[in-house]
Amino acid sequence: MPTAKGKSVTTNGKTVNPSRTLLLEAAWEVCNQVGGIYTVIRSKIPAAKSIFQDNYCLMGPAIHPDRHAEVDPIEDSKDLIGRSVERMRQAGHEVFYGTWLVTGRPKVVLFSIEKELENKKTNSSRLFADHGIPENPEDDLLSQVIAFGKMQSVFIEILSEENKKEKKTIISHFHEWMAAIPILDIRKKGLAVRTVFTTHATILGRYLAMNDPMFYENLNTYNWKDRAKHFGIEPLVAIERECAKETDSFTTVSEVTGRECATLLGKQPDHIVPNGLNIKRFVAYHEVQVLHQEFKEEIHKFVVGHFFSSYSFDLDKTLYFFTSGRYEYHNKGYDTTLKALSRLNELMKEAKLDTTIVMFLVTKRPSWSINPVVLQSHALMEELRHNTEEIQRQVGERLFFKAASSDKSYVLPNLNEMVDDYWRLRYRRTIQAWKTDKWPIIVTHNLHDQHNDEVLVYLREHKLINSPEDKVKIVYHPDFITSTNPLFGIDYGEFVRGCHLGIFPSYYEPWGYTPLESIASGVPTITSDLSGFGDYVKRNMNISFDHGIAVLNRDGRKEKVIIEDLAQMMFSFVKESRRYRIAQRNRAEDLAESFDWHNLIEHYMTAYTIAINYKPRKKKIQASKKKV
Repeated sequence: MPTAKGKSVTTNGKTVNPSRTLLLEAAWEVCNQVGGIYTVIRSKIPAAKSIFQDNYCLMGPAIHPDRHAEVDPIEDSKDLIGRSVERMRQAGHEVFYGTWLVTGRPKVVLFSIEKELENKKTNSSRLFADHGIPENPEDDLLSQVIAFGKMQSVFIEILSEENKKEKKTIISHFHEWMAAIPILDIRKKGLAVRTVFTTHATILGRYLAMNDPMFYENLNTYNWKDRAKHFGIEPLVAIERECAKETDSFTTVSEVTGRECATLLGKQPDHIVPNGLNIKRFVAYHEVQVLHQEFKEEIHKFVVGHFFSSYSFDLDKTLYFFTSGRYEYHNKGYDTTLKALSRLNELMKEAKLDTTIVMFLVTKRPSWSINPVVLQSHALMEELRHNTEEIQRQVGERLFFKAASSDKSYVLPNLNEMVDDYWRLRYRRTIQAWKTDKWPIIVTHNLHDQHNDEVLVYLREHKLINSPEDKVKIVYHPDFITSTNPLFGIDYGEFVRGCHLGIFPSYYEPWGYTPLESIASGVPTITSDLSGFGDYVKRNMNISFDHGIAVLNRDGRKEKVIIEDLAQMMFSFVKESRRYRIAQRNRAEDLAESFDWHNLIEHYMTAYTIAINYKPRKKKIQASKKKV
């Protein structure tokens, strides 16, 4: 694997020479944080830059309102990209060229699409005439994607003309259908540009998995066109299929998604490119346990404020479990997780364990506000904390001066006499205001449609509602966890470090960054073999849960068995000793090194060599036979 500019990589055929190759990488999420691909792109930059150095440039749409704060402009550049950008500007296009202010500081070109949106009907018609993509100019997202594709195509064509002087190998790598339309123009015009297309999840697959609980069993029976029309996404799926067919190198992120591509896109991927992370951002080495303890104390504060006004439990014997991600009740495995938690609650009661589990379900749902009861409880807890600290200060000072001025016969005085009546009364009133006979509520926010929220419906129907007798407590938090969050006061990464176990038994998950980020933070995780990450671990790593990752076998198995297996995995974890969990956290972080981009970037290099060695098949022309 190359690690520096000028070092070449060869597979069977031509060589990728980073010093003579310009790599363009395009995604809708470049300088635009809207989904998981943003993490893929941004975290991979240092590894890509270590290979291609200045011969690496990202492309994205100029649509994020804060993009100017993220990009440092490059002015009057005479390099290949700078000359091409200047030609576009001279032609009347609005293009931004600069350095993206993230780790690695890559070059980036952002295209304004506002002007091109005025031609959305013309652009849609052109795409149909040239490539057979069904028209739907009323779809705003589709129109934006087509406009972005048009701008990229213009830029790449100019770039290929400018490159005639430098004669570099140009590889243009497109992530997802939203960035990939230029593949079709490059192939049609025969430009001297090699293309790579990575689909992270097929559009149709995501829709089908959300609506068909037997998605994998029925995968080979779907008619893609009928299903795409049914969901109103035929133009989107058609773009994805055509780009997969016309690219020089077609890749996806996991074997699981590869099966999906073969059926729904009609093409088997040329190579699998698993996702990684910039592990240096997470690694804590000997401080894993220290950070866990520090942020666990912050979670303790939340738990005390949320639960202890109703009843208390031993925090030293409390474990924090969590799951998080986009709200897709079935796809993300929230349904399986809740059912397994119900079973875990039964197992812990039967075993008469004195451990308590607090399960955090963190996702994003439409809500009015934080529930006033929750806010009041936390506010009164902080008031109680303030009162307690003030009493401690007062007693401490008075006790010290009493002792300092006493003789040898001094004995400890009545401490109650050292507290002013004001603080004594305030302390008592705060406790009385805080304590309640009601059980802690299970959701922290007022949801817009709480009666139809699948998580809430399940919790209420199955009585997992924070009863004092329950060993498993639930905190459903339908918002992001950030340092400005009034309930937690820490960011999401710190929250993860403070937890004991991440639970991600996804049904449909092309890769799955949340379990990977979990182990990178030294937090053991449960994933599934239907997620790309879990499938990769199962295929390539001979490890046990001792190393921090457990893979739940879901593929082709009955729901009842899956739920019982997940419950037993969690139950086994609960019964382990603290010493074991400390060792497990350290091993989990060590294992995460395997997923550093500097180790996984070789899969992308393989995809690039496939692209430069691809030879398009010449269309056979049937010669007409002349009669003699």
